[in-house]
Amino acid sequence: MQLKVIKADGSLEDYLHTKVIGTLSNALGLVDDMNIFAAEQFAEAITFYLYKKRRLPRVSSEEIHLMVLAALEATGYGHAGQALKEHRLSRRLRRGRVEVVDEGGLPGGHAAQTTSRWDKSRVVGHLVRLERVDRQIARAIAASVEEKILGLNMSRVPGTLVRQLVVADTEAMLAAQRQLQMVAV
Repeated sequence: MQLKVIKADGSLEDYLHTKVIGTLSNALGLVDDMNIFAAEQFAEAITFYLYKKRRLPRVSSEEIHLMVLAALEATGYGHAGQALKEHRLSRRLRRGRVEVVDEGGLPGGHAAQTTSRWDKSRVVGHLVRLERVDRQIARAIAASVEEKILGLNMSRVPGTLVRQLVVADTEAMLAAQRQLQMVAV
């Protein structure tokens, strides 16, 4: 049985043990206590619980996050759990503050501006529906674009810039995927 994760936007993706390791490693890194062995062991315990004890076909990303926090707290790494919570809250606040500004032309030469809140699931949806990109790869592209957008520290980002970043990251990600497939053959 392949466990599915219910993401915050309601979409489903395969559970990846390596993502849990990455989250735990990042949490430990936030407090300068990088311990890959510990991250792997904690992730192993979470994965074991999800597959062998819980035995439900789906789990929310929020539940996984809470399991990560519980594992850190129970093993003396509560400070890393607190840092992870603060990092997650900070990202959520930064996302909520970013507006994407699109300028569209109206008949008669008048320009109209529309704004919308930054939402990486829109990038994922566009890539999956219109560009026929695999959902996992689309999520990776959207995450990469989001890092760049948030790194700009701008509250209003031009839609044209978002589109350029999506195109550039899509080309780079698909080229990397092709290279990996060639090496695997």
